[in-house]
Amino acid sequence: MKINSNTYVLCTLLISASLFVIFLVPALAMPFDDCNVDKIIHDIWLCLMFVSLGHTIVLAFVYLFLHNNNVTETIVHENPEDPLAMVSGMPRNFSFNDLKLATANFSKKLGRGGFGSVFEGNLGNVTKIAVKQLDQANQGTNEFLAEVKTIGSLHHVNLVRLIGFCAEDSHRLLVYEYMCNGSLDKWIFHRNQESPLDWPTRRKIILHIAQGLSYLHRECRRTIIHLDIKPQNILLDANFNARVADFGLARFIETDQSHVSTVLKGTPGYWAPEWWLKKKITEKADVYSFGVVVLEIMCGRKNVDHSLTEEEDSLLYLVKTKAEEGQLFDVVDKQSDDVLQHKDEAVRIIKTAISCLQIDSADRPSMSTVVYILEGLMDIETISDYSFLTWTPMEPPRGVDASDFTPLLPEILSGPR
Repeated sequence: MKINSNTYVLCTLLISASLFVIFLVPALAMPFDDCNVDKIIHDIWLCLMFVSLGHTIVLAFVYLFLHNNNVTETIVHENPEDPLAMVSGMPRNFSFNDLKLATANFSKKLGRGGFGSVFEGNLGNVTKIAVKQLDQANQGTNEFLAEVKTIGSLHHVNLVRLIGFCAEDSHRLLVYEYMCNGSLDKWIFHRNQESPLDWPTRRKIILHIAQGLSYLHRECRRTIIHLDIKPQNILLDANFNARVADFGLARFIETDQSHVSTVLKGTPGYWAPEWWLKKKITEKADVYSFGVVVLEIMCGRKNVDHSLTEEEDSLLYLVKTKAEEGQLFDVVDKQSDDVLQHKDEAVRIIKTAISCLQIDSADRPSMSTVVYILEGLMDIETISDYSFLTWTPMEPPRGVDASDFTPLLPEILSGPR
């Protein structure tokens, strides 16, 4: 609806006519003699006063309407291609200056990933935050929208909490709760050699990751596939409680769907075989990545380490060899002395991880089943053939024609984050 000059004139005439009828017609209809002249003059002045007031009201109405209409049009049309204008019900919307002040002009960098950098900050000198500033590439914007839409609607103790975001001009920032112990990779790959994770902490972290993924896969209104589970995306709080983070590649599965269609994404070393094969991508891709991460936690090393001998550089192949020899405990990280007191449980967790690494996604357990196994409520299905562990998730499975696989395209990979 638009107000033009004709509309304004019509409104004014209607108000003037109404006042004329109310005040002047009765006055003029009265007998004209000396005794009522003063009253007629009084009514005329009163009518003129109300007509002026009516004009003022109409002008104020027109101004307010047009002003609000212009503001709305500015918001909607400032960048009609920006999908963020359609996002509603999101966490707190910070201005760029707010976050610039909170991070002391982005002075303390916590790390850098494939789509931007993360900085430490403070809200009111009380609450510590981690601010992820995305690069201004188009893919970074899509990454931002995916994280805001996904994390903003999720609430679980084992998922990182999104406090707010900034979508001012070309700036794209995410504000997370601060996790003082950083990402899991800093602890399991022994960058902190003086304090390796003890057995209770490793077991707790594995269970927490499983619970977070189970929530995404089964307890949300729509199934959410994370698509980039790796130690760098598992954050630890002061008590080493683990939380799944970084939903930039996440995808929804609608209730009437069983899979998602997407290009190869994630991080080399954590890809499920279906990424290479022309297979459907389901939540079982996360199950595979989880299995790789569990082996890394239990063994204290990366899934591929070219600094080791050829027989040991692939963690999966090493686990296969030890499983066939019945010596799975040999691969367990023994820098923590107390792991020796939990040999049986350690082997049980490794076997659980192995069950997650089947090449056929249908053979892998669901994450809810994994939670039950870790909690001791279910038994692990026996595996007699470990040949599927001959494949390293950085290359096509052995013995399969490479032409059956989708080629690796570096430009669409997320890279390390």
